Amino acid sequence: MKLAYRDIEPFVANPNPAARVILIYGPDHGLMRERAQIIAKSTVEDLNDPFNVITDSADEFVRDSERLGHEAHAQSMMGGNKLIRIESATDKLTTLIKDYLKDPSDTTLIIIEAGELGPRSSLRKACEAAKNAAAVPCYVEDERDLSRFIRNTLQADNLNIDQDALSWLAANIAGDRQKVRSELEKLIVYKGKDPAPISFDDVRAACGTGGDVALEDLIYAAAGNNAAAALRHYQKLTEEGVSFIVIVRGLQTHFQKLHRTLQAQSSGQTIESAMKSLSPPIFFKQQPAFKAQLQRWSIPGLKKAMLKLQELEAMCKQTAMPAETLCQQAILSISKSR
Repeated sequence: MKLAYRDIEPFVANPNPAARVILIYGPDHGLMRERAQIIAKSTVEDLNDPFNVITDSADEFVRDSERLGHEAHAQSMMGGNKLIRIESATDKLTTLIKDYLKDPSDTTLIIIEAGELGPRSSLRKACEAAKNAAAVPCYVEDERDLSRFIRNTLQADNLNIDQDALSWLAANIAGDRQKVRSELEKLIVYKGKDPAPISFDDVRAACGTGGDVALEDLIYAAAGNNAAAALRHYQKLTEEGVSFIVIVRGLQTHFQKLHRTLQAQSSGQTIESAMKSLSPPIFFKQQPAFKAQLQRWSIPGLKKAMLKLQELEAMCKQTAMPAETLCQQAILSISKSR
């Protein structure tokens, strides 16, 4: 079964029992692991249970094609439901899963964890098409979704956050749910029992590297035609393990905001009015730089930049050329455009 976006979280919280195989895939590995763990615990309480939980790589199951069926249908020594977790899956697993779905176990849940799988992936297609399987995508969250997650997580600890602090945080810790949770945990510890809302200064002090390069530095350097700074920030971010998809999506979001603002201005709105309509809003300390970029860029130039970023994302996913090289070339090109 193929899940609509609105159905993903309800499914993760309460998996459809008809799905005996659940594929969890996408570029956000932290979110993938988090969702896999939540779904797994709906079947077995202890994920380290040696009798009811089996975890192995996809290659091992492919190497022994009969193992999956034997393990799934074998009765548990201790009774109860069983769980099989298959890691690092690729399309090599497709035939094995299709065969298994012809006669799946009623008491064993199979969770398959994979990286990013395109629409043409045979494994993804098989799980989306089968009535007794499901495919759960884990895409990098945009700023709006991430802002909602941040606010809800902090409210669970009885903490509120200022809008400016929230906007900055959502723009700078995106990319991996595990990283997001880690940063929020640091922020919660830093804030302690202080009843005042979390401020921008709190966020900058507690999260990230506390003043070193952030994703916003790369974005504003690229859009501000500062190629040298943009490449320097890009190098720093990659050294810190920030994935190319986070950087590309961050750039895409920023140029879309510039484009929407210029279009609104061309329709008669003031820059201030157009900027206020953006969601999430531009952080107040970045507003002067954003306005300067509006003066520097044209609507045709922004369209070319957005198209280049779309092509960059597609090329990084489809070619064997290193994503780092492609990103550097695109950032350099965009930084010199107007």
